[in-house]
Amino acid sequence: MANMKIIKVKDFEELSMEATKIVGGLLKEKPQATLGLATGISPVGLYKNLVKMYQNKEISFKDVKTYNLDEYCELPKSHPESYYSFMYRNLFSHVDIKDENVHIPSSEGSDLQKNCDDYNNLLHKAEIDLQILGIGGNGHIGFNEPGTPFNQETFVVKLTDRTRNDNKVFFNSLDEVPQYAITMGIDNIMKAKKIVMLIAGKSKAQAVKRLLSGEITTDFPASILHKHPDVVVIFDEEAAELVNDKY
Repeated sequence: MANMKIIKVKDFEELSMEATKIVGGLLKEKPQATLGLATGISPVGLYKNLVKMYQNKEISFKDVKTYNLDEYCELPKSHPESYYSFMYRNLFSHVDIKDENVHIPSSEGSDLQKNCDDYNNLLHKAEIDLQILGIGGNGHIGFNEPGTPFNQETFVVKLTDRTRNDNKVFFNSLDEVPQYAITMGIDNIMKAKKIVMLIAGKSKAQAVKRLLSGEITTDFPASILHKHPDVVVIFDEEAAELVNDKY
């Protein structure tokens, strides 16, 4: 775990503050930074804090470019649970980012493979300064489910039952949760210069324990992060309950 910096905090609020120091600090230092962004509950506090920093004129997004990790298939952009909607609701609509600098995988149209190739080509030309990640209960990063090869690039993934059940909280029923998504591959994620992983809550305790075991295996996709030169993992007390004696 030589390259993995671990920050243990009390709760979600403190986790969001620690992440804000890192991301906000980068944007002050490099106003034209390129960010890799995640969705889900983990980064919501971070995005709120970045909006506050923008409102206080501490940072600007006018020269920032962003690339999102993933997007559900089978949902139009306009659907409230599409990741496109999520990003505009939680961040983009509240700051001065230019629409042309926002990149989110498209699941619209009939040729999803072309959409994957197009997004992959964009990622090849980009240099992501900082990638935000969450972690799935099964260790997925982006939507790279267990068994995904570490050299995988952007692709259409069939979501596991575990992931769909975890994401059911955002929908009225399991039937509404899409079965497929487009995601950056593990290889794309690993090309970011720096990675910040946010892990909150009891439901992630097992994932934290497994991540910190140090074993690198495709059965637990997040384990590849041990091979990245600059990773910060921030987790709260609830997520750390199975490793508390060490941290």
